[in-house]
Amino acid sequence: METTEVHTRVKAVIARVLKMEAGQIKDDANFIFDLGADSMQSLELVAAFEEEFGIEMDEDKALEVQTVSDAVDFIAGYLMD
Repeated sequence: METTEVHTRVKAVIARVLKMEAGQIKDDANFIFDLGADSMQSLELVAAFEEEFGIEMDEDKALEVQTVSDAVDFIAGYLMD
């Protein structure tokens, strides 16, 4: 899967879970400080990413991811294996 597709799908998942427009989500946006995700929404994001991409992520490591671009890189790492 191309990184651009991962990027588009990650933003779509974030928009769906956090109930916002994908166009409002910047690559360097921090999930908590910029997008307003609370701890429950962070868990929902991990679950939604796993479902969207058909992967199983290390939850502790996934919750350490802070920005949209880091999430794209993190998920792409699972897809490249």
